[in-house]
Amino acid sequence: MPIPTWSLPVIALTNLRCVAPVPLIRRLPNKAEASVRLSDVPGRNRNRSFDGRTKACIPGSLRGGTTTIEAKSGYGLSVEAEIKILRVVQQTGKTSPLRCVPTFLGAHEVPDEFVGRTPAYVDLVVEEMLPLVVLEKLASFCDVFCEPHIFDEASAARILEAARRLGLGLRIHADQFSCSGGALLAAALGAATADHLEHTDAASIAALAAAGVQPVLLPGSVYSIGSKHYPSARAMIDAGLAVVLATDFNPGSSPIASMPVVLSLACTQMKMTPAETIAAATINAAWSLNLGHVVGSLEPGKSADFVVHEANDYREIPYFLGTQRPAMVFAQGERVA
Repeated sequence: MPIPTWSLPVIALTNLRCVAPVPLIRRLPNKAEASVRLSDVPGRNRNRSFDGRTKACIPGSLRGGTTTIEAKSGYGLSVEAEIKILRVVQQTGKTSPLRCVPTFLGAHEVPDEFVGRTPAYVDLVVEEMLPLVVLEKLASFCDVFCEPHIFDEASAARILEAARRLGLGLRIHADQFSCSGGALLAAALGAATADHLEHTDAASIAALAAAGVQPVLLPGSVYSIGSKHYPSARAMIDAGLAVVLATDFNPGSSPIASMPVVLSLACTQMKMTPAETIAAATINAAWSLNLGHVVGSLEPGKSADFVVHEANDYREIPYFLGTQRPAMVFAQGERVA
């Protein structure tokens, strides 16, 4: 079970060193190549370029203090391209210090060739993509972008129910642009998380709390698209929800890979305390990925994933916007940055 979001992981202060568990982020950097549709370039070349771009971004993630990521697909939107992305995620986890939790997000958008035929694309996701993803053991979770103009509640429910029958955990992009039932669907299905929630109302927050669904809040995305409509973090915390913070690092709406920047935005724009933000980026995030018994806090028996900051106080991490980078980063007890 997730711990309350106000519970602060162990932080040790020694002179000018602040040591804390490593924050987690949700999007594996894929930048420019991730925004290119498979139909635009030869598949083999695109896969090689995507793989190279991903490898090039690993050192930056580690230097920023991240050793565990949830990496979503969702920029291929075809059977071949979605599978390629998930294979790269899988390979990244095997060949780098990054611990990767892959999420299948084939229902991220309706591709151009299916415009006006959303049910047909849902058929493709349910009948071809999902079975292949599960057959190759490429994902731990399935996610859907639930909005009326993309995948409505009925379409999202069909995809997520199919994913659950196949043994995948459930996540959902909910209420990013409208309070349109995404959070309520997450609660009804017992999803692990509901992401975004910028327009989620009080009734939906209550439903999430009753169902034990963790909110994943992405203030970097709100900032990057020029919106002022941040999620109601305080209401969620007051409802007892174990809030998670993440970067949503992606080329379309959140080119922010820095977790300390996300913590700063959470403090100033969502009125979270520094302690709440660190818990949301570490132990709460770990539990949202079913890894709370492995990472997220400094405890006997857990993996020694932690960062060392040049700071007198942990509150300096979100206080100095964009300037607090870890002095050292450790994964499984070994220095990686």
